[in-house]
Amino acid sequence: MSQNIENIHLVIRENKRQQQKQARENMMRAAVTGQAVDMHDVVRARGLVLRERENSIFSDAWIPLAIIFLIIGLTAGRQGTMLALGFVLLLIVGVSTVWKNLSLVGVGYERSFNRNRVFPGEPIEMTIAVTNDKLLPLTWLHFRDELPVVVDEEDALAQVTADMNGRYALLNTFSLYGREQTKRTFTLRFPRRGYYKLGPVTYASGDIFTLFTRQRDHYYIDQLIVFPQIYPLEALGLPAKEPFGEVKVHRSLFTDPIKTQGVRNYQPGDQFRDVHWKATAIRGSLQTKVHDPSTGMTIAVFLNVATFPKHWMGFDPELLERSVSVAGSVANYGVQQGWGVGIYANGSVPNSDQPIRVQPGRSPEQLAHILEALAAVTEFATGSIEKMMLRTSPSLPWASTIVLVTAVVTEEIMVALVRLKEAGRRVVLISLADEPPPKGLGNILSYHIPATMPAFQTGQQASTITEAALGSIPTPEAGLRIAHG
Repeated sequence: MSQNIENIHLVIRENKRQQQKQARENMMRAAVTGQAVDMHDVVRARGLVLRERENSIFSDAWIPLAIIFLIIGLTAGRQGTMLALGFVLLLIVGVSTVWKNLSLVGVGYERSFNRNRVFPGEPIEMTIAVTNDKLLPLTWLHFRDELPVVVDEEDALAQVTADMNGRYALLNTFSLYGREQTKRTFTLRFPRRGYYKLGPVTYASGDIFTLFTRQRDHYYIDQLIVFPQIYPLEALGLPAKEPFGEVKVHRSLFTDPIKTQGVRNYQPGDQFRDVHWKATAIRGSLQTKVHDPSTGMTIAVFLNVATFPKHWMGFDPELLERSVSVAGSVANYGVQQGWGVGIYANGSVPNSDQPIRVQPGRSPEQLAHILEALAAVTEFATGSIEKMMLRTSPSLPWASTIVLVTAVVTEEIMVALVRLKEAGRRVVLISLADEPPPKGLGNILSYHIPATMPAFQTGQQASTITEAALGSIPTPEAGLRIAHG
């Protein structure tokens, strides 16, 4: 049985390779002869058409039957009724066959979005544009688009069905003239953070008599990112002023290599790595970078995705979401203060076993990078957070602040925090456990954010989400791609 399955898969792969090869040859032939390239060949050459099939209520007996009617009509003294019936049957079959073969040629399906990065509950407008780029009209054109959530325009029954199936099928039927394009707009809302995939799309059409149907599955995928919910620190019970301790130091103690104030002439004692070679080449003399003071101006937020002391105990999804939101809120606060902010999580990237790392930085896109990374956090831990902190700390600026956000405080985590503190690091613990952090952390600054905080209550919405974060994030252009038949 397994050998038969392998043979079937081999035939499918071989047929797909042959189709792609033939499509590439057609494209090359069109380029040499100067003819227009058929989009049908383009999508086949790229392997974007997953499957194509045909259905029909046409019977093979129709053609012999039409011939019989013609023969009877001719032999019976050219009886008009029989001749007309035979000609009509042949005409219907011929027109339907040609119409069916051309039905999906030049058909385009395009999704576009007013934005592709939002916070939970915020609306996204999705516009669907359907094009019939040929002279032949289409009396019916049906699309089935796989979506992760139900559009706002649907009723409650569709919502229940989608919740049961885990996916929602957006069905649209069009009737288009030749060279016509039409658009429809829908509203999407995502209740939780994450990376959401839209697609693939299936579209079908056929002849005017609906005798033949041609259906095609197209690998047309878009991705939308929903950031984690973030809150002002006051809503989480954290101090609004200097929540991570005193940040003022003398300028001569430390400098931050991440942020450069300017350049000056080289002086004895300057480090070789601080030489600004581009400025040196322009001015003709050695120039040295001048850095900003660093203490308190760089924070590295470590997120522990584990919600129980042992991984085999499972995970608490609500507790994990609260932890991700707190980490995002801390990062957002640091960006607002003009600090260099980075994020590290022992949760794996989707479809990968690599932990999440965003190096500290102050670029305008830094908050967007951090929130995108947090949106991808899963419950599967790639390792212990204490080992991740100890391995990562040597690569961080010396005077940076290490902030640990965790739902569980184990003895191993306490030992790692104490070691970092004894090594001279500035360390802050934010615990989301039911009980306050245990004693034994010495003078390590620690906070407790229980589930009873008003920000976490059901129905409570952070009123300053957009003001607190979205305004600081450059809005990327929503990518537009077209699926062509």
